[in-house]
Amino acid sequence: MQSEIVLLHGWGMNKQVWQLSIEQLQQVQPLPVRAINLAGFGGAEFPEHCKSLDDIADEIATELADGSVLIGWSLGGLVALNLAHRYPAKVAKVVMVASNPCFVEQPDWPGIKPKVLAGFKQALADDSAKTIERFLAIQAMGSEHARDDIKQLRQLLAQLPAPHPEALSLGLDALNRCDYRAYFRELTQPVFGLFGRLDALVPGDVIERMSALNPHFKAFILPKASHAPFISHKDEFVTHLKSIL
Repeated sequence: MQSEIVLLHGWGMNKQVWQLSIEQLQQVQPLPVRAINLAGFGGAEFPEHCKSLDDIADEIATELADGSVLIGWSLGGLVALNLAHRYPAKVAKVVMVASNPCFVEQPDWPGIKPKVLAGFKQALADDSAKTIERFLAIQAMGSEHARDDIKQLRQLLAQLPAPHPEALSLGLDALNRCDYRAYFRELTQPVFGLFGRLDALVPGDVIERMSALNPHFKAFILPKASHAPFISHKDEFVTHLKSIL
């Protein structure tokens, strides 16, 4: 298999969120570019044995060529770190988009308040569609054109089937429990970050902490973007991505 650029989506989403980025990247990249659905999202099968993010990563590894570049948004960033750590030959470079190696706030680490994720978990059990809609709103929060961002994300998501309930639950558990700071610190591959300064889910303070963990980490900050910079500021996002690639 030929090395390629692979884009990994975030929680509750599917590969269609990358549609605009792929179209622009394919025009300039010598490597093939594709987005994939995480197990249980966008109509992808959710195998019974999938119980953790390791299992999700294992599913992807079976179809990943050696020396690939992984671009992971939010939860997808955790998947990318997992793959880079556990399948180093398959990953040549990691780009984390609005992602955090440890999403939940710790005494020594900025992140999401635990009660926020607990609230999502409870809401998910009550009404998954409404929970995803609420999550869309939080992702766009802070963006200068939040309403348009939500509308575009919603339209892209609707192109593929709704996520599997168990995949949604597993993904939330991963955001809540996975602490990949050691993976991030020990990465031998080049690692980059693309962040929105107005992100309500990934605090800006985390960038400095990530740089302290891994001195080879290089971050780019989009000053007017929030959690979905590839939607709200797609040209600026792709320009930074091209420079990284």
